[in-house]
Amino acid sequence: MNSHTGASRYNIHALQMQCRLGDVSANLAHLAAGAQRAASRGAQLLLAPELCVTGYGAEDALRQTTEDDTRNQLRALQAVADQHRMALVVGMAERHGAALYNCAALVRPASPPALYRKTCLFGDYERSLFTPAPPSTCVFEHAGLRIGLLVCFDVEFPENVRRLAQAGAQLIAVPTALPAGRYSPFVAQQLVPVRAFENQVFVAYADHVGKDGRFAYAGLSCIAAPDGTRLAFADAHTPADLSATLVPADYADSAAHNSYLSELDHMADAGHRL
Repeated sequence: MNSHTGASRYNIHALQMQCRLGDVSANLAHLAAGAQRAASRGAQLLLAPELCVTGYGAEDALRQTTEDDTRNQLRALQAVADQHRMALVVGMAERHGAALYNCAALVRPASPPALYRKTCLFGDYERSLFTPAPPSTCVFEHAGLRIGLLVCFDVEFPENVRRLAQAGAQLIAVPTALPAGRYSPFVAQQLVPVRAFENQVFVAYADHVGKDGRFAYAGLSCIAAPDGTRLAFADAHTPADLSATLVPADYADSAAHNSYLSELDHMADAGHRL
């Protein structure tokens, strides 16, 4: 893991949730209730799925999103973050002029919100709705831990996670809408922990569950550690709350034996690049 020192312990809570299509009020209430449960467990960060404010499959509601909708939704999330004194990473749509972005919103107490715009759009559905953003390095500090943001399909490209790890991220927070399918268990149960291992970071991955009338979801949300173990995970069928305490110092041995980032630094110093 990278050499950044900060939080000795950091508590994270992830929601595997079933959204109500197009019902922003109901979904925000669901998030607020999840934040209440997370706060009761001492969480410093709550992670929720991709586009969970509207529901992932809510095509009509997504197309109709206005800049006022984006501001109002962020204002509601800010109230939850302020009330519980925790950070939120929530999947939502952002309208910016004519463009609509698929975003991970980072909302922290008494701080302006930050939006990461998804780069790697998945399938015709997303490409018909959203503007792809250029790759960006969104890393923020909260309670002493450096948190990087990606959305769903982004995490399946190793370059995205590596870029955040090289920028000092210790936790990659990933709202997702992983569909149920033949390869979905591999992505959630093996690829995500490998991303954590090959970058010596924590990766939290929060999915939808059930069906929304348009899509069926894989569930299988997890929080993976730098040694590739899953600290918490959910099944494929049930809404769930996942909690984990991240202790970076516990993975010093893993970082020493799997020194990918420092080896890349040595190669760069020698004038070599992969």
